[in-house]
Amino acid sequence: MNIRLVSGIALLLLTGLVPFTAAAPGETIVVTAEGLADPSAATYKKDKGLLLDALRDDARKQIIEKAVGAFVESATLVENYRMIDDRVLKRSKGLIKRIIKESDPWLGQDGFMHLLMKAEVYLSDIRSTLKEMSRTERVHLLKEAGNPKISTNIHIAYLEDQRLEIRHSSIADNILKEKIKAFGYRIWNPEEADFSIMGDIKIQKVDLKLSNSQLMLTKRKINSWSIRCVDTATGEELYFNNQVPDSRGWENEDQAIREIGYLMAGEFSRDFFEQLMVSPSSIFQLQVSGLPDYQTALLLKKEMMGLRPILNIDLRSFERNGQSLYEIEFSGKRANFLQILEKAVIEPINMKLGKPILFIISAQGETIQIAFESEGQMNKIIGRLEGGPPSSLLQAHSQRIKNIISSPVLEKKVNAMRAYRSEKLQTHKTNKEYKAIEAF
Repeated sequence: MNIRLVSGIALLLLTGLVPFTAAAPGETIVVTAEGLADPSAATYKKDKGLLLDALRDDARKQIIEKAVGAFVESATLVENYRMIDDRVLKRSKGLIKRIIKESDPWLGQDGFMHLLMKAEVYLSDIRSTLKEMSRTERVHLLKEAGNPKISTNIHIAYLEDQRLEIRHSSIADNILKEKIKAFGYRIWNPEEADFSIMGDIKIQKVDLKLSNSQLMLTKRKINSWSIRCVDTATGEELYFNNQVPDSRGWENEDQAIREIGYLMAGEFSRDFFEQLMVSPSSIFQLQVSGLPDYQTALLLKKEMMGLRPILNIDLRSFERNGQSLYEIEFSGKRANFLQILEKAVIEPINMKLGKPILFIISAQGETIQIAFESEGQMNKIIGRLEGGPPSSLLQAHSQRIKNIISSPVLEKKVNAMRAYRSEKLQTHKTNKEYKAIEAF
């Protein structure tokens, strides 16, 4: 960093002109989900208000289920669904901070009543509950935190005779590195690190005259120190703290720096980095080519909105038979996005449509290109997209299906979709070679 820039920042810090705030990251997350209900249930025919209550209840549960998916793998969630439903999903009202938006309910051509809901969820409360469940129930629920690469850089600002000098502190830096390595994490250079920890220490020389003596004693006083952690991929400041120690001095500079180094290292724990590594969401751009009309683009948006890994989705632009752009907020780490997109988004929609219609054709960084290929059977495809059961029910636990379906007609349609396996869709799943490569 340019020394003039560092000096300028340090001067602002020393003079107290820069306000300090410390906010815990990731306290809440915004999630959009779809609630479903069977309008033919006898209970709802007697009281239409109960139908709306059921739609809202299912939507809230789906919102919490999506938020849980930020910390729990989909297969683990399904495997432990009853326990998670009892301990987390049924507490949806307590875990939802506020309802941001709610659509009017509508009866779809698929026979279900639908309601869309967007809400802000207490993410930290969900993670704490899951962590406690992992301990008490002796099951491994939380996703692996990974092995983050972390860089450290501590500077000292010396204020002496009204002159400011700034230099790197190897002592404080090394103490911080030892703490990070004790977690089992790696120290990396700033250009390739996942997280960068930076700190500033203000030291002032103080000359003290001993009482009843002409002797002068020089001590080093720590006026203040600050520490922050930054996500190097996004530039987001994840943590910040500023401290003003007590007024006592140290006999020498190394002793002062060493003690402050331990205080700085104490700001971080293994749990702090684990929470950061299990990122609640990532943003991706889906460029979908070949959509025949705007209504189809909206139907595809609604279909993806109900799927577990998709926290939020916006249709940014549309071009008939050209390239339409969706921005999706995805629950999970970037590293496994393509696998989850294929298995938990593309495949369920294709299974609903009865044949492969959507294909991943390109993946460059955060931009994924997908082809919508109807092969001239557009009316049939649109009919399935509008009239088939929501593809989200392919991922749903049997308990949810039992809760929302009363009609034998709807039950038959959903069971037929869940049982359906196209030969083309099964090719890659039954091939041991592809399975081995994907899991390696």
